[in-house]
Amino acid sequence: MAPKRTPETDARATLRGGLPDRYLTPEDLTALLSVPLETVYAWRKKRSGPPGFRIGKHLRYDPAAVHAWITSLTEHEAA
Repeated sequence: MAPKRTPETDARATLRGGLPDRYLTPEDLTALLSVPLETVYAWRKKRSGPPGFRIGKHLRYDPAAVHAWITSLTEHEAA
């Protein structure tokens, strides 16, 4: 029997894997970044977080775009 996967382990495994095997949900981002769900939605509203897109009514994030956003933050902090 396969071990049960949590959103946190799924999201982190997706980012580590290079190319996305699935798009991330806002809940995945909260688990990955340890921030409240309200913060993810506030970033979207202010256009200050990772770029997201909608599939119908569902908000999704490309893991490559999330990784690039995190990299840009860490590079900005290091400068």
